[in-house]
Amino acid sequence: MAPRKKNKEIAAAPVSAADAYIAGAGTVVEQPITRTLETNYMPYAMSVILSRAIPEIDGFKPSHRKLLYTMYNMGLLNGAKTKSANIAGQTMRLNPHGDAAIYETMVRLTEGNEALLHPYVESKGNMGKAYSRDMAYAAPRYTEAKLAPIAAELFRDIGRDTVDFVDNYDATMTEPTLFPVTFPSILVNANTGIAVGMASSICPFNLREVCKTEIEFIKDNDINIADFLTAPDFPGGGELLYDRAEMEKIYATGRGGVKVRAVYSYDKSANCIDITEIPPTTTIEAIVEKIIELAKQKKITEVSDIRDETDLSGLKITIDLKRGTDPEKFMQKLFRMTPLQDTFSCNFNILVGGSPMVLGIKEILTEWTAFRTECVRRRLCFDLKKANDRYHLLKGLQKILLDIDKAIKIVRETVEEKEVVPNLMIGFGIDEIQAEYVAEIKLRHLNREYILKRLEDVENLEKQIKELEDTLGSRRKMLAIIIKELEEVSSKYGKDRKTKIISAEENKITVEEEKVPDYPVTLFFSRDGYFKKITPQSLRMSGEQKLKDGDEIVTTIETTNAAELLFFTDRQQVYKSRANDFDDTKASVLGDFVPAKLDFDEGEKPVAMVVTSDYSGFLLFFFYNGRVAKVPLSSYVTKTNRKKLISAYSDKFELFSIMHLTDECEVLMRSTGGRMLLVSTAALAAKTTKDNGGVAVMTQKRGQRLLEAVKYSEGMLLKPHRYRTRSLPAAGSLPSADEQGEQLKL
Repeated sequence: MAPRKKNKEIAAAPVSAADAYIAGAGTVVEQPITRTLETNYMPYAMSVILSRAIPEIDGFKPSHRKLLYTMYNMGLLNGAKTKSANIAGQTMRLNPHGDAAIYETMVRLTEGNEALLHPYVESKGNMGKAYSRDMAYAAPRYTEAKLAPIAAELFRDIGRDTVDFVDNYDATMTEPTLFPVTFPSILVNANTGIAVGMASSICPFNLREVCKTEIEFIKDNDINIADFLTAPDFPGGGELLYDRAEMEKIYATGRGGVKVRAVYSYDKSANCIDITEIPPTTTIEAIVEKIIELAKQKKITEVSDIRDETDLSGLKITIDLKRGTDPEKFMQKLFRMTPLQDTFSCNFNILVGGSPMVLGIKEILTEWTAFRTECVRRRLCFDLKKANDRYHLLKGLQKILLDIDKAIKIVRETVEEKEVVPNLMIGFGIDEIQAEYVAEIKLRHLNREYILKRLEDVENLEKQIKELEDTLGSRRKMLAIIIKELEEVSSKYGKDRKTKIISAEENKITVEEEKVPDYPVTLFFSRDGYFKKITPQSLRMSGEQKLKDGDEIVTTIETTNAAELLFFTDRQQVYKSRANDFDDTKASVLGDFVPAKLDFDEGEKPVAMVVTSDYSGFLLFFFYNGRVAKVPLSSYVTKTNRKKLISAYSDKFELFSIMHLTDECEVLMRSTGGRMLLVSTAALAAKTTKDNGGVAVMTQKRGQRLLEAVKYSEGMLLKPHRYRTRSLPAAGSLPSADEQGEQLKL
């Protein structure tokens, strides 16, 4: 029999990544949208809110806290500066999201960036500037940093159990959940953040004012905050236009806005304006670009040159003026038209106990006082335990004093080392902790002098323990400690205000509106969106209107050069302008293409032009289905210089036409079915909501639509009473036989 062949063991072929099996891969699973939101979206949203964008009561976001605590552990509070790259690298032990994000966070906290009233980081090298978009900071290998002296107030008593600590992401070290900061830093340094569905924007206040307000609030919770906390104080300075009522609203609700404008000086010899301080909401580049844009549009004609002269000495924008320009009036004009005057929007959204809350100043001070009181209480408890432990040890040492020789004898005669402590416990009636302490005393210290010196502290400890216990039992005494610390911080780190407050009386400057030449003009608007403004003299000398093939004039109005224009579009928007914004032209040219002139959205087309000088009267919006909406023209008035309004009319129905009327009258409507209806505009109720759907006026049969809608005048109809109705909606009437013989021109 032939020997049996052995089967060769064939190694299994390795499974490539391409052959790997992933359960559920490529499978489309249907699930309710609510479940998707709960399992995917909500965890992300909560992570952004709780761990990224919203500051907590200590005034910091987690990214700030991780960075500053790392620098504290690196000994950078009292030590020398170190490379920023080293700091970013060390911080990644707590914040593993890349050194670029960490470094950017640190840059904003530095004195060199000038983003904070009281920077927490001292820096060396180029850290950029908060007021410049293009002045980028240097790479971290070129800059150095350390903690600023005021950062000591963030870490005071952090090692005395004042706050909780948690593990970092990989449980290799711990980090504080909050800083035991000794002053309300949440109100001192500006903090902004955008979360999911919410945002936070906290304006900075002067440190001295904040400390004073907190002290007075502790003494009396019923104080008027505005009496002590005057107004925000921005690191870039500027002039704050003070409004007491608005300020009290912000203090009460945590929401509102403060107006800040630039600070400038006029150099008469060079006939130029130097801007040295700007609002915190803008940048040098944004201001320069806006002024250049206005100059190109010929909305300002007083500027001959503008340049950025910012250098190491600080911010400076120089504007060269044309001869004869009044600098004061010119600056008032720039304040209206550029970001040189802007509004800082306040939204005091803070995390308290893991929940975002929009709080007023009193609520913030209440929460901070409770937080700081708890820090002080925990510190006192820590100190009390330390004192009690020390007192307990010294009491044991005191018993040794009665017979030192006995203690030496016990130690000498004890055979085994492990029996020393038990024998001392038995010999002197002390506990194990006291015995361990006695046993660890060096032989050279077993003299009466050394022991007596140690025992001198017993009496002091007794007093200290009594004081600590009394303080812990009295909220008033703990608050007194907080007040004392606030006074010390204010005295040590307080600075004068950087933002000047302009009172209501000082701000009453008569701002002259730009004088617009007012002369008669005739306006022409075509169906394709071309606009012409022609003077009467030019119109008399003109021939036929030049138009694109297929285009026609749909609106012709005689008015003045100062009239306001409203261009309604097919996307329910309206663009506002003035006749003066358009150049005088002739009938022989096409004119201005309105969508390009007013920067319409891509593909957006104008459908109607309305001309007014005082926003009197009302608009009628006719829809193809026979509905009519009546909206007062005053609803389109804006207090600001807004040029574009959304939701200008209803998008629920297809628009047929827009009619501007100054007085009540009758309107004749005609449908594709041949029926006509006379409607008094007085029967239509006006609604201030611009995008309301109106009311049903002329009922339409299937397949029929509105064909014409015109203002009725006597003689247009032979028997007008046939087309009037007592109630709406109505179908209207067909023309009679004798009327059908007449050519109706609506």
